[in-house]
Amino acid sequence: MRRGISLVAIVGVMALIAAACSNDSSSSVTDGSSATALSYDPSAQGEGELNLVAWPLYAEKDVTGPFEDATGCKVNVKEANTSDEMVNLMSQGQGTQYDGVSASGDASLRLIASGLIAPVNVDSFDDYGNVMTSLQAPAHNTVNGVHYGVPYEWGPNILMYNSDVVSPPPKSWDVTFEPQINGQANPYAGKITGYNSPIFIADAAMYLMAHQPDLGITDPYELTSDQLDAAVNLLKQQNGLVSKYWNVWSDEVDAFESGDMVAGTAWPANQNVLFYDDKVNVGSVTPSEGVTGWADTWMMSSNAPHPNCMLAWMNYTLSDKVQAATAYTFGATPSVTTACEGLKKNLIAGYGQDVGSNAYPLYHCGDDSYLKSIYLWKTPVPDCGNGSSDCADYNTWTQKWVEVTG
Repeated sequence: MRRGISLVAIVGVMALIAAACSNDSSSSVTDGSSATALSYDPSAQGEGELNLVAWPLYAEKDVTGPFEDATGCKVNVKEANTSDEMVNLMSQGQGTQYDGVSASGDASLRLIASGLIAPVNVDSFDDYGNVMTSLQAPAHNTVNGVHYGVPYEWGPNILMYNSDVVSPPPKSWDVTFEPQINGQANPYAGKITGYNSPIFIADAAMYLMAHQPDLGITDPYELTSDQLDAAVNLLKQQNGLVSKYWNVWSDEVDAFESGDMVAGTAWPANQNVLFYDDKVNVGSVTPSEGVTGWADTWMMSSNAPHPNCMLAWMNYTLSDKVQAATAYTFGATPSVTTACEGLKKNLIAGYGQDVGSNAYPLYHCGDDSYLKSIYLWKTPVPDCGNGSSDCADYNTWTQKWVEVTG
């Protein structure tokens, strides 16, 4: 679902962010409490090689080169474009082909439940103390207090709009979901967009949490059959307003610049590209109902062929320079607070003082209160978190998404 941006005029123009999940889903999440957590040992001898599955631009040469020089671990990167592809790759040879993966929150629980991921001792990593509070033990990579990786980058799914067309600026997602606004036909019907993935059902559920509280939704990823049906019905209603769903950043950028889209879900990176192109005026907002979002984790295979190199890589990716560099080229926000100044400098150096300074606030770097307000992607499973198992799993979500998109 992701594709790198052509680096035109400047090095490291913002690129893609998160991707869709697969059709596969586990029914429960492994406890992991009896597993032995692996620790990073700086004196351990590396195996000379490291095989990674990563999103495009997550392990570029400017990041992997210094690591190779320092550790002697030659990094081989297999880029994957969907979470489904990542899970399939990590499953090959029962997890013996690749050492680690940069899993998004909508896939990480599936990987843990499959037994493919090794627990790690986060206290053994040099810079884990700099990780934002909300990402030190998040639900998408920590099960019953057991950690299954280290955080890398994160971001929100904002409401972006054409500021020359959409007036007044929207304050609610109703502009994207409702055929009528304030008793009048939605003036932007036919030019709305949404993210093309079953995980987008959570956005509809989040909207219903605010507008139909009688449904009893408390977590947009933990939906009973009735709650899921309500979200799907809302999405079917929205479908009549949609110009096109997008899952590649360039599709949304191109459609905003052509006028085919004027409002909808977006990543901050998409907005930054539009700022840089300067062909259309856009704004963004965190609506009153809130936003969903994503956070990615470097996870280690439970059968990693090069475990020392992988643990060294996980330690390395927590450094402020690495996270700031990837945040800039990838269009994401670092998970370590110490990377914020570096990100700001990178933006100004690449985009110029004005654009770079204007783009930086979109990242909410180091703002844990904002991060805490985001409903971060996680794999839907039957366990509703309250002892019951009557929630719909991701297989069901995928089937329902097909109903929405036809």
